[in-house]
Amino acid sequence: MKTERLRKLRAAGWKVGTTRDFLNLSDEEAMLVELKLTLADALKLTRKKRGMSQIELAQRMGSSQSRVAKIEAGDASVSFDLIIRAFLAAGATRQELQRAFSIKEKVAA
Repeated sequence: MKTERLRKLRAAGWKVGTTRDFLNLSDEEAMLVELKLTLADALKLTRKKRGMSQIELAQRMGSSQSRVAKIEAGDASVSFDLIIRAFLAAGATRQELQRAFSIKEKVAA
C-alpha cells in the first residue's frame, strides 16, 4: 500500500496490518496460505503461457471452468492435490513445479 494512503488511514483511526496479523496465523499456517497462493499464481501463468483457456484446462482435468477459476484464485475449498492436478493437466514441467514450490521469504516479515 502506498505510504500516503497508509498515513491517511492511520490518521482516520484505522489499524493497518497484514492478513497474518488479522487472522492470527501461526508461522506454519501463514506459510501454507502463502504456498497455496504462490502455486495458484504459478498455475495461472503456466496456463496462459501455453495459450490455454480455463475451459480447456477444465476439460483436460475433467472438471469445470468455475473450478479452475477457484483454483487460480486460491479459494479455501481447493486442496493442494487439486492444484497439482491442474498443473499437470496444464502440461507443467518438473522445473516449473519446482519453481512454483519456491516460496518467497515474505512470510517471515
